[in-house]
Amino acid sequence: MGKLTGKVAVITGGTSGMGLATAKRFVQEGAHVFIIGRRAAELDHAVKQIGHGVTGVQGDISSLPDLDRLYETIKSEKGHLDIVFANAGVGDMLPLGEITEDHFDRTFDINVRGTLFTVQKALPLLRDGASIILTGSIAGVKGIPAFGVYSASKAALRSFVRTWTLELKDRKIRSNVISPGTIKTPILDPLPKEAIAQIVSGVPMGRVGESEEIASAALFLASDESSFITGIELFVDGGIAQV
Repeated sequence: MGKLTGKVAVITGGTSGMGLATAKRFVQEGAHVFIIGRRAAELDHAVKQIGHGVTGVQGDISSLPDLDRLYETIKSEKGHLDIVFANAGVGDMLPLGEITEDHFDRTFDINVRGTLFTVQKALPLLRDGASIILTGSIAGVKGIPAFGVYSASKAALRSFVRTWTLELKDRKIRSNVISPGTIKTPILDPLPKEAIAQIVSGVPMGRVGESEEIASAALFLASDESSFITGIELFVDGGIAQV
């Protein structure tokens, strides 16, 4: 029997990278997973890759009507939720002095506002004892030039988890955040080898991470194996934020 047998999960940003790897892992462990993504073609491709135990819903987490439609679908098909993995996010680079309103608004609309309402709108469907997992970043605790707005948005998610840990304790709902370091996802594809080598040189473990390693961390926090863990920030970063 899988670690998530009979569980129902929702994963935002589940069409590629860490979200897709986690969706595959959750299904392998017995969960039925709902994934939401903005682009229909990528969503359809992700559903085909996962193969079974998955429902795709097209939508944007920064759109509250899209989130309502997502949860109406979950309510209609399954009636409840056990796991929310709020993973969707964006991370464009602009240094202080060049930051625009559009850059700020887009980053906070998706990373902060979208994550907040992803969780809040899930609450009526979440069963007592459920697990909420947010995707943070090492940028939330490190100073990274040109990443000021993104870093602030991820620090906000860490704050949410502290608050929700107390607000949801009577329902025994656990809230935690996973903060990845540099992970091998499509976002790295445009970078030259020299840039990747420079990133790796600062990682104590001497490599970038794999999406499947984030999936393993998410599985741990979603399952009963982490039943006494709430309010934490779990760094999956090869040690870069720890030294």
